[in-house]
Amino acid sequence: MTTVDIPAGWPATEEQARAVQDELRARVVLDQPGPPPGSGRVTGVDVAYDDERDLVAAAAVVLDAASLDVVAEATAVGRISFPYVPGLLAFREIPTVLAALAALPVPPGLIVCDGYGLAHPRRFGLASHLGVLTGLPTIGVAKNPFTFTYDMPGTPRGASAPLMAGTEEVGRALRTRAGVKPVYVSVGHRVSLDTACAHTLALTPAYRLPETTRRADALCREALQEALGEAPGESVTRHAPTSQYSES
Repeated sequence: MTTVDIPAGWPATEEQARAVQDELRARVVLDQPGPPPGSGRVTGVDVAYDDERDLVAAAAVVLDAASLDVVAEATAVGRISFPYVPGLLAFREIPTVLAALAALPVPPGLIVCDGYGLAHPRRFGLASHLGVLTGLPTIGVAKNPFTFTYDMPGTPRGASAPLMAGTEEVGRALRTRAGVKPVYVSVGHRVSLDTACAHTLALTPAYRLPETTRRADALCREALQEALGEAPGESVTRHAPTSQYSES
């Protein structure tokens, strides 16, 4: 497990963080299709928090995209690097997530975030932020639609509907299990929305959420318990506060 310090010069205020978003958002690449689904490697990243003890644990789990077998994994733990502010959650997570990715023994390939990319009030969620900083193709697959609107997609697996911000399509509500609540897919960096949805379906052969997210979620919880000196199964405070505005 890697231990992470808050980077020198890291934004400390909302104004500073929004200025960074504005600068980096211009670097998002939207005209590349991305790697074909089912090829190469795909990596899930996720974080778990203990706000009372000012700790965040990040996990990166690399899967073979064809078999979904685990190829490699890494974790990192650090101090929470930014206060909880809706729309700025990436600033709480990025340093520790980057450390987990850097600790991997193999290239990660496509990165799947438990959050958003373009489907973000400032069009620069965690997936876009992470993609720009690493140069890697990234997508966001979120559990809720944030503040955006959509029509419920059809009931079959693979049905989708645009996720809208006014007249702008910022992602898609995608049914990964027949008759089960959809997930919300958005482009992060260097991937098209069609490719992002195809990857999401390839990563959900049995469950609503991608295997990348499921495995990274379990691993970051274990890493946080280890950092807190707790036995497996003990209760700790995990993940960011939950609300309709809490997506990163």
